[in-house]
Amino acid sequence: MIYVGIDVAKDKHDCFITNSDGEIVFKSFTIPNNRIGFDTLFQRIEFISDDLSKVKVGLEATGHYSYNLLGFLLDKGLPTYVINPLHTNLYRKSLSLRKTKTDKVDSRTIASMIMSDVNLKSYSDISYHNEELKSLTRYRFDKVKERAKLKGSVSRLVCILFPELEKLVPSLHMVSVYALLSEFPSASAIASAHLTRLSNLLVESSKGRYGKDTAVLFREAAKTSIGSPMPAKSLELKHTIKLIHELDAEIEKIEQEIRAIMDEIHSPILTIPGISYRMGAMILAEIGDFNRFDSPDKILAYAGMSPSTYQSGQLNNCYSHMEK
Repeated sequence: MIYVGIDVAKDKHDCFITNSDGEIVFKSFTIPNNRIGFDTLFQRIEFISDDLSKVKVGLEATGHYSYNLLGFLLDKGLPTYVINPLHTNLYRKSLSLRKTKTDKVDSRTIASMIMSDVNLKSYSDISYHNEELKSLTRYRFDKVKERAKLKGSVSRLVCILFPELEKLVPSLHMVSVYALLSEFPSASAIASAHLTRLSNLLVESSKGRYGKDTAVLFREAAKTSIGSPMPAKSLELKHTIKLIHELDAEIEKIEQEIRAIMDEIHSPILTIPGISYRMGAMILAEIGDFNRFDSPDKILAYAGMSPSTYQSGQLNNCYSHMEK
Protein backbone atom coordinates (compact mmCIF):
# COMPACT_ATOMS: atom_id res chain seq x y z
CA MET A 1 0.00 0.00 0.00
CA ILE A 2 1.02 3.59 -0.66
CA TYR A 3 0.13 6.31 1.85
CA VAL A 4 0.02 10.00 0.95
CA GLY A 5 -0.23 12.68 3.62
CA ILE A 6 -1.12 16.23 2.58
CA ASP A 7 -1.06 19.32 4.77
CA VAL A 8 -3.39 21.82 3.14
CA ALA A 9 -2.82 25.57 3.07
CA LYS A 10 -4.14 28.52 1.08
CA ASP A 11 -1.41 28.89 -1.54
CA LYS A 12 0.48 25.59 -1.31
CA HIS A 13 0.23 22.03 -0.01
CA ASP A 14 2.96 19.98 1.66
CA CYS A 15 2.96 16.28 0.72
CA PHE A 16 4.65 13.17 2.07
CA ILE A 17 4.51 9.69 0.50
CA THR A 18 5.45 6.41 2.19
CA ASN A 19 4.63 2.71 1.78
CA SER A 20 3.28 0.01 4.07
CA ASP A 21 6.85 -0.99 5.06
CA GLY A 22 7.45 2.47 6.43
CA GLU A 23 9.91 3.35 3.67
CA ILE A 24 9.90 6.95 2.48
CA VAL A 25 8.98 6.97 -1.19
CA PHE A 26 9.02 10.75 -1.57
CA LYS A 27 10.36 13.07 1.10
CA SER A 28 8.20 16.03 2.02
CA PHE A 29 7.67 18.20 -1.03
CA THR A 30 5.55 21.26 -1.70
CA ILE A 31 3.11 21.77 -4.55
CA PRO A 32 1.37 25.04 -5.48
CA ASN A 33 -2.39 25.25 -5.09
CA ASN A 34 -3.11 25.15 -8.81
CA ARG A 35 -3.60 22.67 -11.66
CA ILE A 36 0.16 22.24 -12.21
CA GLY A 37 0.65 21.35 -8.56
CA PHE A 38 -2.27 18.89 -8.56
CA ASP A 39 -0.96 17.20 -11.70
CA THR A 40 2.53 16.97 -10.21
CA LEU A 41 1.16 15.17 -7.16
CA PHE A 42 -0.89 12.74 -9.26
CA GLN A 43 2.05 11.99 -11.57
CA ARG A 44 4.22 11.04 -8.60
CA ILE A 45 1.48 8.79 -7.27
CA GLU A 46 1.08 7.13 -10.68
CA PHE A 47 4.86 6.71 -10.91
CA ILE A 48 4.81 4.72 -7.68
CA SER A 49 1.71 2.56 -8.27
CA ASP A 50 -0.38 1.72 -11.32
CA ASP A 51 -3.17 0.37 -9.10
CA LEU A 52 -4.82 3.40 -7.49
CA SER A 53 -6.89 1.16 -5.21
CA LYS A 54 -3.65 0.47 -3.33
CA VAL A 55 -3.18 4.17 -2.61
CA LYS A 56 -4.63 6.00 0.39
CA VAL A 57 -4.57 9.79 0.56
CA GLY A 58 -5.21 11.76 3.72
CA LEU A 59 -5.68 15.47 4.31
CA GLU A 60 -6.98 17.65 7.11
CA ALA A 61 -10.43 19.23 7.10
CA THR A 62 -9.30 22.81 6.61
CA GLY A 63 -12.55 24.34 5.39
CA HIS A 64 -12.73 25.74 1.88
CA TYR A 65 -8.96 25.47 1.29
CA SER A 66 -9.22 21.71 0.82
CA TYR A 67 -12.32 21.57 -1.41
CA ASN A 68 -10.57 21.91 -4.78
CA LEU A 69 -7.82 19.42 -3.98
CA LEU A 70 -10.33 16.98 -2.52
CA GLY A 71 -12.47 17.19 -5.65
CA PHE A 72 -9.40 16.57 -7.85
CA LEU A 73 -8.36 13.47 -5.87
CA LEU A 74 -11.88 12.01 -5.94
CA ASP A 75 -12.19 12.61 -9.69
CA LYS A 76 -8.96 10.66 -10.15
CA GLY A 77 -10.46 7.72 -8.24
CA LEU A 78 -8.12 7.93 -5.26
CA PRO A 79 -9.44 6.70 -1.87
CA THR A 80 -9.29 9.89 0.19
CA TYR A 81 -9.61 10.43 3.92
CA VAL A 82 -10.56 13.79 5.46
CA ILE A 83 -9.18 13.99 9.00
CA ASN A 84 -10.22 16.21 11.90
CA PRO A 85 -7.31 18.61 12.69
CA LEU A 86 -7.82 17.98 16.42
CA HIS A 87 -7.29 14.26 15.77
CA THR A 88 -4.09 15.03 13.88
CA ASN A 89 -2.83 17.28 16.65
CA LEU A 90 -3.38 14.64 19.35
CA TYR A 91 -1.79 11.94 17.19
CA ARG A 92 1.30 14.11 16.55
CA LYS A 93 1.72 14.74 20.28
CA SER A 94 1.54 11.00 20.93
CA LEU A 95 4.52 10.39 18.64
CA SER A 96 6.97 12.73 20.31
CA LEU A 97 7.50 14.83 23.42
CA ARG A 98 8.89 17.63 21.28
CA LYS A 99 6.54 20.53 20.58
CA THR A 100 7.26 20.56 16.87
CA LYS A 101 4.61 21.62 14.40
CA THR A 102 5.41 22.47 10.81
CA ASP A 103 3.57 21.82 7.56
CA LYS A 104 6.11 19.17 6.56
CA VAL A 105 5.78 17.43 9.94
CA ASP A 106 1.98 17.52 9.65
CA SER A 107 2.04 15.91 6.19
CA ARG A 108 4.16 13.06 7.58
CA THR A 109 1.86 12.74 10.60
CA ILE A 110 -1.19 12.43 8.35
CA ALA A 111 0.48 9.72 6.28
CA SER A 112 1.38 7.88 9.49
CA MET A 113 -2.21 8.14 10.72
CA ILE A 114 -3.57 6.56 7.55
CA MET A 115 -0.95 3.82 7.69
CA SER A 116 -1.83 3.01 11.32
CA ASP A 117 -5.51 2.73 10.30
CA VAL A 118 -6.88 4.61 13.31
CA ASN A 119 -10.51 3.89 12.48
CA LEU A 120 -10.73 6.33 9.57
CA LYS A 121 -13.52 6.34 6.97
CA SER A 122 -12.87 7.34 3.39
CA TYR A 123 -14.69 10.25 1.78
CA SER A 124 -17.95 9.12 0.14
CA ASP A 125 -20.98 10.42 -1.73
CA ILE A 126 -22.67 10.86 1.64
CA SER A 127 -19.78 13.05 2.75
CA TYR A 128 -20.21 15.15 -0.38
CA HIS A 129 -23.90 15.70 0.34
CA ASN A 130 -23.10 16.53 3.94
CA GLU A 131 -20.67 19.21 2.79
CA GLU A 132 -23.38 20.68 0.58
CA LEU A 133 -25.85 20.64 3.46
CA LYS A 134 -23.30 22.28 5.76
CA SER A 135 -22.72 25.05 3.25
CA LEU A 136 -26.44 25.63 2.64
CA THR A 137 -27.59 25.42 6.27
CA ARG A 138 -24.89 27.79 7.48
CA TYR A 139 -25.61 30.18 4.62
CA ARG A 140 -29.31 30.07 5.49
CA PHE A 141 -28.49 30.70 9.15
CA ASP A 142 -26.51 33.83 8.17
CA LYS A 143 -29.39 35.10 6.02
CA VAL A 144 -31.91 34.51 8.82
CA LYS A 145 -29.70 36.47 11.22
CA GLU A 146 -29.43 39.26 8.67
CA ARG A 147 -33.21 39.31 8.26
CA ALA A 148 -33.74 39.41 12.03
CA LYS A 149 -31.49 42.46 12.26
CA LEU A 150 -33.50 44.21 9.55
CA LYS A 151 -36.75 43.40 11.35
CA GLY A 152 -35.31 45.07 14.42
CA SER A 153 -34.70 48.15 12.28
CA VAL A 154 -38.32 48.11 11.13
CA SER A 155 -39.52 48.09 14.75
CA ARG A 156 -37.20 50.97 15.56
CA LEU A 157 -38.35 53.06 12.59
CA VAL A 158 -42.06 52.43 13.23
CA CYS A 159 -41.52 53.57 16.83
CA ILE A 160 -40.35 56.91 15.40
CA LEU A 161 -42.76 57.31 12.49
CA PHE A 162 -46.01 55.72 13.76
CA PRO A 163 -45.61 54.27 17.29
CA GLU A 164 -49.37 53.63 17.74
CA LEU A 165 -49.38 51.07 14.92
CA GLU A 166 -47.71 48.37 17.00
CA LYS A 167 -50.71 48.24 19.37
CA LEU A 168 -53.21 47.93 16.50
CA VAL A 169 -51.76 44.75 14.93
CA PRO A 170 -50.69 41.33 16.29
CA SER A 171 -47.20 41.88 14.86
CA LEU A 172 -45.43 44.51 12.80
CA HIS A 173 -43.80 41.76 10.74
CA MET A 174 -46.85 40.75 8.73
CA VAL A 175 -47.35 40.86 4.98
CA SER A 176 -50.22 43.32 5.29
CA VAL A 177 -48.31 45.66 7.62
CA TYR A 178 -45.24 45.59 5.35
CA ALA A 179 -47.45 46.36 2.34
CA LEU A 180 -49.00 49.28 4.22
CA LEU A 181 -45.67 50.73 5.31
CA SER A 182 -44.08 50.24 1.89
CA GLU A 183 -46.64 52.57 0.34
CA PHE A 184 -47.37 54.82 3.33
CA PRO A 185 -44.18 54.83 5.44
CA SER A 186 -45.29 57.31 8.12
CA ALA A 187 -48.29 58.34 10.21
CA SER A 188 -48.77 61.51 8.18
CA ALA A 189 -48.80 59.52 4.92
CA ILE A 190 -51.44 57.12 6.28
CA ALA A 191 -53.53 59.99 7.68
CA SER A 192 -53.69 61.68 4.27
CA ALA A 193 -54.21 58.44 2.29
CA HIS A 194 -57.46 57.91 0.35
CA LEU A 195 -59.69 55.53 2.33
CA THR A 196 -60.56 53.43 -0.73
CA ARG A 197 -56.89 52.94 -1.64
CA LEU A 198 -56.01 52.12 1.97
CA SER A 199 -58.87 49.58 2.21
CA ASN A 200 -58.00 47.86 -1.09
CA LEU A 201 -54.35 47.63 -0.09
CA LEU A 202 -55.18 45.93 3.21
CA VAL A 203 -57.73 43.55 1.60
CA GLU A 204 -55.23 42.41 -1.06
CA SER A 205 -52.21 42.04 1.22
CA SER A 206 -54.11 40.27 4.02
CA LYS A 207 -56.18 38.12 1.66
CA GLY A 208 -59.43 39.52 3.03
CA ARG A 209 -58.55 39.39 6.69
CA TYR A 210 -58.43 43.18 7.00
CA GLY A 211 -60.77 45.58 5.22
CA LYS A 212 -62.40 48.99 5.44
CA ASP A 213 -62.90 48.90 9.21
CA THR A 214 -59.18 48.34 9.76
CA ALA A 215 -58.31 51.04 7.25
CA VAL A 216 -60.48 53.51 9.15
CA LEU A 217 -58.89 52.45 12.45
CA PHE A 218 -55.36 52.95 11.06
CA ARG A 219 -56.18 56.33 9.55
CA GLU A 220 -57.84 57.68 12.69
CA ALA A 221 -54.88 56.55 14.79
CA ALA A 222 -52.50 58.15 12.30
CA LYS A 223 -54.30 61.50 12.51
CA THR A 224 -53.63 61.74 16.26
CA SER A 225 -50.22 60.03 16.17
CA ILE A 226 -47.20 61.48 17.92
CA GLY A 227 -44.99 60.05 15.18
CA SER A 228 -42.43 62.38 13.65
CA PRO A 229 -42.78 63.14 9.91
CA MET A 230 -39.16 62.44 8.88
CA PRO A 231 -38.68 61.80 5.12
CA ALA A 232 -35.23 60.27 5.69
CA LYS A 233 -36.60 57.72 8.15
CA SER A 234 -39.54 56.97 5.85
CA LEU A 235 -37.12 56.25 2.99
CA GLU A 236 -35.05 54.01 5.27
CA LEU A 237 -38.19 52.12 6.30
CA LYS A 238 -39.23 51.47 2.69
CA HIS A 239 -35.75 50.25 1.73
CA THR A 240 -35.50 48.05 4.84
CA ILE A 241 -38.81 46.33 4.03
CA LYS A 242 -37.62 45.83 0.44
CA LEU A 243 -34.45 44.15 1.70
CA ILE A 244 -36.49 41.87 3.96
CA HIS A 245 -38.59 40.75 0.98
CA GLU A 246 -35.42 39.99 -0.98
CA LEU A 247 -34.02 37.97 1.91
CA ASP A 248 -37.32 36.07 2.21
CA ALA A 249 -36.98 35.04 -1.44
CA GLU A 250 -33.32 34.02 -0.99
CA ILE A 251 -34.06 31.97 2.13
CA GLU A 252 -36.90 30.20 0.31
CA LYS A 253 -34.57 29.24 -2.56
CA ILE A 254 -31.95 27.96 -0.09
CA GLU A 255 -34.57 25.85 1.67
CA GLN A 256 -35.69 24.39 -1.67
CA GLU A 257 -32.09 23.29 -2.36
CA ILE A 258 -31.82 21.79 1.13
CA ARG A 259 -35.06 19.88 0.61
CA ALA A 260 -33.84 18.54 -2.76
CA ILE A 261 -30.64 17.18 -1.17
CA MET A 262 -32.55 15.64 1.73
CA ASP A 263 -34.92 13.92 -0.71
CA GLU A 264 -31.93 12.57 -2.64
CA ILE A 265 -30.13 11.03 0.34
CA HIS A 266 -33.34 9.59 1.90
CA SER A 267 -32.08 9.94 5.44
CA PRO A 268 -34.09 8.10 8.13
CA ILE A 269 -33.62 11.14 10.37
CA LEU A 270 -36.80 12.59 8.86
CA THR A 271 -38.81 9.69 10.32
CA ILE A 272 -38.14 10.99 13.83
CA PRO A 273 -41.21 12.87 15.14
CA GLY A 274 -40.49 16.58 15.38
CA ILE A 275 -37.52 16.53 12.98
CA SER A 276 -38.29 18.59 9.87
CA TYR A 277 -36.28 19.02 6.69
CA ARG A 278 -34.64 22.10 8.16
CA MET A 279 -33.64 20.59 11.50
CA GLY A 280 -32.68 17.24 9.96
CA ALA A 281 -30.44 18.97 7.44
CA MET A 282 -28.70 20.96 10.19
CA ILE A 283 -28.00 17.81 12.21
CA LEU A 284 -26.65 15.90 9.22
CA ALA A 285 -24.59 18.90 8.12
CA GLU A 286 -22.82 19.30 11.46
CA ILE A 287 -22.48 15.63 12.44
CA GLY A 288 -21.55 14.40 8.95
CA ASP A 289 -21.68 10.77 7.89
CA PHE A 290 -23.05 8.73 10.81
CA ASN A 291 -21.23 5.66 9.46
CA ARG A 292 -18.00 7.23 10.70
CA PHE A 293 -19.08 6.57 14.30
CA ASP A 294 -19.15 3.10 15.82
CA SER A 295 -21.39 4.06 18.75
CA PRO A 296 -23.60 6.87 20.08
CA ASP A 297 -20.89 7.66 22.63
CA LYS A 298 -18.51 8.61 19.85
CA ILE A 299 -21.07 10.99 18.35
CA LEU A 300 -21.44 12.63 21.76
CA ALA A 301 -17.67 12.95 22.03
CA TYR A 302 -17.49 14.48 18.54
CA ALA A 303 -20.10 17.05 19.56
CA GLY A 304 -18.24 17.71 22.82
CA MET A 305 -21.30 16.72 24.88
CA SER A 306 -19.92 13.74 26.78
CA PRO A 307 -18.58 14.16 30.34
CA SER A 308 -14.84 13.86 30.84
CA THR A 309 -13.46 11.06 33.03
CA TYR A 310 -10.60 11.40 35.48
CA GLN A 311 -9.66 8.44 37.70
CA SER A 312 -6.27 7.73 39.21
CA GLY A 313 -5.74 5.37 42.13
CA GLN A 314 -8.36 6.18 44.75
CA LEU A 315 -9.11 9.56 43.19
CA ASN A 316 -12.30 9.57 41.15
CA ASN A 317 -13.57 12.90 39.87
CA CYS A 318 -17.35 12.85 40.30
CA TYR A 319 -17.79 16.47 39.15
CA SER A 320 -16.40 16.09 35.68
CA HIS A 321 -16.75 18.82 33.08
CA MET A 322 -18.04 18.42 29.56
CA GLU A 323 -15.28 17.45 27.15
CA LYS A 324 -16.04 20.42 24.92
